This record gives sequence, structure tokens and C-alpha cells, in this order.
Amino acid sequence: MKAQPDPMPPRRFVRPAAVAAAILFGGLSAFEVALAAGVPWGEAAFGGASAVLEPSLRVTAGIAAVIWAAAALIVLRRAGHPVWAPLPRRALPVAVWVLAGYTALGVLTNAISTSPIERLIWVPATIAMSALCFGIAIALRGRRATRAS
Repeated sequence: MKAQPDPMPPRRFVRPAAVAAAILFGGLSAFEVALAAGVPWGEAAFGGASAVLEPSLRVTAGIAAVIWAAAALIVLRRAGHPVWAPLPRRALPVAVWVLAGYTALGVLTNAISTSPIERLIWVPATIAMSALCFGIAIALRGRRATRAS
């Protein structure tokens, strides 16, 4: 009996999934930059305690912005897009699994937030980020980190 070919080979799924994940991570990074700059969107973050974040949370948002931007580059590079990533190639497979797990945890933390707007915006966004990262990690498991084409 002849084996059925994959309806969508991993490479065909992974590249667009990485772009979608990178767009979401980039949007989250931009949101964090805005919070760090004092834009009054704090009701949609950190439990929604106040519109403008206090200085320590603004610093936290700035750090988070860098981390989420790095996440975008990591998923793109792991999928074979020709971008620089802040980790060595051999670390990318593990990093994508970590991002998948961390964003799954983010679904839970956003779901229990006391802020209705945070739940409304970030639960679906983190579900999408997590699903995309898990999809990429699963599709490429067992494959060495690829060089950018």
C-alpha cells in the first residue's frame, strides 16, 4: 500500500504560520512600547489596574516589548525566513516550544484577569499565538533548524 502524501507539507504550513505569529508578536510588542511610553492603554494590560502604568510597570512593558519582538524573529527564523534571530540556530527549535508553552500560559493568565478588555483582546490573541507556535514546533519537530533560504 502506497503512503498518502501530506496534504500540506510542513514547509508549506510553517512559513505562513510564522508570518502570522510574527505579526501577532509584533503587534503585542508595539502595544507594550505604547504602554512603556505612557499611552493610557493600561486597562488592557497588567490586570487593568490603571490607564497609565506606574513607572515600574512601564519598565516591565519596555522589557516585554523587546522580548515579543525577539519572539517574532525567532519564529520567522525557525520557519526558514531570512531574518536575523537573537538566538543561535540550534536553540530555535527549543525556543519555539518555549514560546508555545508560554503563550498557552498567557491564555490562562489573561482569561482570569479582572480586566474585561484584557480578556476580550488578549485571550483570543494568545490562543492564536500559542496555536501557531505549537503548529510550527510540531510540524518541524525532529528537523534541524534550517538555514534561511
